Amino acid sequence: MTSGVGEPALGDATSRPARLSVRQRHGEAIEYIVIPVAALAAALVVFGVFVASFGKNPLDLYYYMYKGAFGTWFSWQNTLSRAAPLILTALCTALPAQLGMVIIGGEGALLIGALAATSAALAIPSAPSLVVQVAMICAGMIGGGLWIVISGALRQYRGVNETISSLLLVYLAAALLNHLVEGPMRDPTSLNKPSTREIGAANMIGMIPGTEVHWGLVFGIVAAIASYILIYHTVFGFAARVAGGNIRAAKIVGLGVGKLILITCFLAGAAAGLAGTVEVAAVQGRANANLAVGYGFTGILVAFLARQNPLAVIPVAILLGGINASGGLLQRRLDLPDASVLVLQGIIFIAVLASDSLYGRIPFLKGKS
Repeated sequence: MTSGVGEPALGDATSRPARLSVRQRHGEAIEYIVIPVAALAAALVVFGVFVASFGKNPLDLYYYMYKGAFGTWFSWQNTLSRAAPLILTALCTALPAQLGMVIIGGEGALLIGALAATSAALAIPSAPSLVVQVAMICAGMIGGGLWIVISGALRQYRGVNETISSLLLVYLAAALLNHLVEGPMRDPTSLNKPSTREIGAANMIGMIPGTEVHWGLVFGIVAAIASYILIYHTVFGFAARVAGGNIRAAKIVGLGVGKLILITCFLAGAAAGLAGTVEVAAVQGRANANLAVGYGFTGILVAFLARQNPLAVIPVAILLGGINASGGLLQRRLDLPDASVLVLQGIIFIAVLASDSLYGRIPFLKGKS
C-alpha cells in the first residue's frame, strides 16, 4: 500500500524535470528579453548618476523623460514620428546581420535615398501627386539599396570589411549631399540655409488620419513585418541564416553566397533609403542639411538592442524614439543640453555590447541536467 507521505515526494520528483525542461526550452527566448532590458536599466542608472554629478535629481530626470516620451498624446505622436525612420534604418543593420555582416551605413543610405527621392520629384513636377509619390519611393529605395550594395560587393569580391566600407560611405554620402544642395540642386531663394527646391505640398505623403504622425510609421512597421517573414518564413531567409551561421558550409552545399549578400544588402539599403524618402516627403519637403540628424546611427543601436530581430525592432525603435523626443523637455525643465540624450544613447550602446557576453551564461535559465 502506498503511503500518503511518499506521493507528494514522487509528484515533486516527476514535475521538477518538466519545470526544468520548460525553462531550458524557453531560456534562450527569455534571455533575449531579460538581458537587453537589464542593459537598458543599467544604462539609465549610469545616466542618472551622470546627471546627478551636475546637481540634478535623477528622479526628476526619469520623470521628465517619461513625460516627454509617453506622458501625453502629443508626446506619443512625437515619439512615433521619430520612431518611423529608426525602424527603417535599424533594418539596414538587422538584415545583413543574418548573414553575419555588420553594416553601419544606414545614415549614408538615408541621405542618398533622400537625394534620389527629391530628384525624382523635381524631375516630374507636373505629374499627378500619386505618380510623384510612387516615383519618390521607388527612387529612394533604389538609391539607398544600391548604396549599401557597394559595401556588399566590396566584401564579396574584394574582401573589404563591410563595417569599415559602409561607415566610410556615410561620409561620402554626406559630402555628396552638401555638394548637390549647395551647388547644382540649390534653390536660389534659399539664402541662409542651402536646400533644394520644394517638392510641392501636393506631393507630401501627409499624416495618418486623426493623428499628427506621418505615414512613414506605417511604412516602417510593414517593412519590419515583411523582413521578419522573409528571414524566418522563406527559403531565401533560411539560406541567408545558414550562410550567416557558417559561410564555408553554405558554399559547400551550393548556396549562392554572393547572390545572398548582394540581395540582402540591397534590401537593407532600400529600407534606409525609404527612411530618407519619408524625411523628405513627410517632414522636410526638400533636401537639405537637416536630413543628417543621426537617424542612421541611432538605428544601429536599435538593431543591436533588438538582437537583429526585425519584429523586435519596432518596440525598440519606439523606445529610442521616445528618448530622442524627451530631449527638448529635459532642456527646458532641467536645463540640460538637448544633446544629453546622445550621451544616454552612447551609454546604452556600451551596456548592450557589454551584456552580449551574458547570453547562454545565466545559470537559472540554463537549468540543470
